[in-house]
Amino acid sequence: MTLPRKDQVLSPREIEGLIAAGQSIVIVNQKVLRVDSWIPYHPGGHKTIQHMVGKDATDEFTVFHSEETIQMADRYQIGRIEGRWRNFVPPIQGGQFRPYIDDKAPSDSNHDAPTPSVINKSQPNDDDDGRLNPVRQAATELNTKEAMTFLDSQTKEEISLTLTRYPSLDEATQGDIIKKYQHLHDQIQAEGLYNCNYMAYAKEFGRCSLIFSAMLLFLHYGWYCTSAIFLGFFWSQLVFSAHDAAHMAITHNFTIDSLIGMIIAAPIGGLSLGWWKRTHNVHHIVTNAPEHDPDNQHLPFFAVNHRFLGNLFSSYHERLMPYTSAASRLVPYQAYLYYPVLMFGRFNLYVQSWIFLIQAQGPRKGPAWWHRHFEIVGNLLFWLWFGYGLVYRSIPTAWDRFVFVMISHMVTMPLHVQFTLSHFAMSTMDLGPSESFAQRMLRTTMDIDCPEWLDWIHGGLQFQAIHHLFPRVPRHNLRRTQKLVLEFCRDVGIPYALYGFVDGNQKVVGSLAEVSRQAAILAKCQRTIAERGDLLYGR
Repeated sequence: MTLPRKDQVLSPREIEGLIAAGQSIVIVNQKVLRVDSWIPYHPGGHKTIQHMVGKDATDEFTVFHSEETIQMADRYQIGRIEGRWRNFVPPIQGGQFRPYIDDKAPSDSNHDAPTPSVINKSQPNDDDDGRLNPVRQAATELNTKEAMTFLDSQTKEEISLTLTRYPSLDEATQGDIIKKYQHLHDQIQAEGLYNCNYMAYAKEFGRCSLIFSAMLLFLHYGWYCTSAIFLGFFWSQLVFSAHDAAHMAITHNFTIDSLIGMIIAAPIGGLSLGWWKRTHNVHHIVTNAPEHDPDNQHLPFFAVNHRFLGNLFSSYHERLMPYTSAASRLVPYQAYLYYPVLMFGRFNLYVQSWIFLIQAQGPRKGPAWWHRHFEIVGNLLFWLWFGYGLVYRSIPTAWDRFVFVMISHMVTMPLHVQFTLSHFAMSTMDLGPSESFAQRMLRTTMDIDCPEWLDWIHGGLQFQAIHHLFPRVPRHNLRRTQKLVLEFCRDVGIPYALYGFVDGNQKVVGSLAEVSRQAAILAKCQRTIAERGDLLYGR
């Protein structure tokens, strides 16, 4: 069909037809944007956009992007809508869309009653949500009927409990939350909380320089274990600034912040900021969704939710995540393995970074086209100064080198705990496309309470819920932002999860232990079924 002019009103039925034809359509500030031509240039990867197709992405688009990018979006406008938009389920999440054939046919302009072919896959109580049907069908074949019944009953129970704790998903309630969240965003801007405190970063630079100098001093005197501890602490402290830069929270300039982040990540840390942005941006959009959030997909070591026991398909990795025999042996002990496994988390980051760079998974066009080449050179420099200069040339024996490498990497374990702490014990349920962005972020993320003088230890990561609501707010302003968010939560009735560091750890370990218990029940069901089969066939 012929695309309308920018000022022409498009009906939901027409937009559905465009998506059915394979076009990437998102709604931002009542404008209908076709972003297919932007996807290859998007620095945050294509999957973040795919999860917004067919949805009103106004809140997500506003809090993630600079004013310059927001203004640039107008060039992709192909029309506009009237009234409140009712979200579709994006194709990447299993949404089904009908072609728009007859312009004179009823257009279903009443968006309050969308067609069953679109919305029957998005109801919270519909456990068979149709995501990625061919592969999901294959995954289902790997499960017994009894096992799926058990997992489905757990899902229904968790959804029911979640719906009782959070505001209703009806249009009026969620519309009020959206309106007040947008007002909160304006208030944060008006109070200057997006403005960066550069003196705070000067102090960060001084602290990191002192830690690195201490590492070199102890290395010089042959105190290799102590030197390694300071090196690991140095890396952990730098990650906080790299995290800010990746979200454009320092200068709010894409090129400058990207350079800051990549210099910290690649030549100093041996990692790829591009890889991190690709996964982390998806995490921010579909937080804690088992099928979609790569930050929760850790089989065979961890099953964060019981749904991982049922052979899920990862839309991020585009492959099946089977609950293998290895997983069935490890998951029952995951509460005990949590801290030991995270001690080796940095080694996995090296592997994932090089896979990303070698396979050129980042954008090859647009403002980030050169990032891959910069990071490859940076990572080679890292292994030159760290691997050759520090470990090989400065440490005399193979054993001391091994101990130095292991300690320096294991010391970063608290950082990995901090990253997982705010999500592993929170809700993983998909409540459907009608849930507002603000409610979804607060439902899937917890904050860690600590005294202000300890903020530099946590690096702002203790304010994950605040950060998820406003990712571009510099971390030194998150504590002040928290006060406004608390008022917002009280006003709209959304619970704000805030735990002490010890209590938060206990909640995460307890959640992992609960999934282990469910895995044991599932294994018992499967053994019983196998024994019945043996009896049936006279074995």
